[in-house]
Amino acid sequence: MPLTGVSKSTLVEGVITRLEELIVSGEWPVGFRIPAEPELVRTLGVSRNTVREAVRALVHAGLLDPRPGDGTYVRADTGLDAAMERASRRWGAIDVLEVRSMLERDAARLAAQRRDDADLAAIDAALSRVAAAEDGLLFAEADAAFHEAIVAATHNTVLIELYAHLAGAVRESVAEALQADSNAHDPSHEALARAIRGGDAAAAERAATTLLAVAVAAFGLDSRAARGQPG
Repeated sequence: MPLTGVSKSTLVEGVITRLEELIVSGEWPVGFRIPAEPELVRTLGVSRNTVREAVRALVHAGLLDPRPGDGTYVRADTGLDAAMERASRRWGAIDVLEVRSMLERDAARLAAQRRDDADLAAIDAALSRVAAAEDGLLFAEADAAFHEAIVAATHNTVLIELYAHLAGAVRESVAEALQADSNAHDPSHEALARAIRGGDAAAAERAATTLLAVAVAAFGLDSRAARGQPG
């Protein structure tokens, strides 16, 4: 999708729409430095003020990230990603882990029922990364890839997209829990992969549930105690 001019009506909205299309389509991926203001002015055929207003709106929406002296970069590829990222700053780690558990528990059950050979290969590759992780940061990244592979095996497009948005927003919070104990590797990962491979939906759900308990234990907390609830 080339960067082309826009009509003279509703210029700012038109530029915003054009830039959003480039971001959402992936032509301008996350981390991409967008063209400098003079190039945008020349290519879009609008005034400098119009470009500035459009870019400012996308910065406010969380899609763009201005870096003084360097340029403006794509920060998120959808408004939902940006909103989730902002919201995640207010979330507690226990809340994040519990919501992930809800999604991952159902994902594990569906994956056991729907996985194909390609899904199993992706899950096994991610599991190998989990086993090989030598520190908390590597473990957090490998664990995220493992669960994303399981969600992908559900072949439920809504769940896959929802989880992708959530995972992108909360990965740092979850990584904090996983890094709290660099030995947090637990046999439940293998149990979960084994249950999915064997098509055992109930066992897959149990293993996914156990993994939340492991993550919570990395904080030295019980989710109910963390909320002041009786055991």
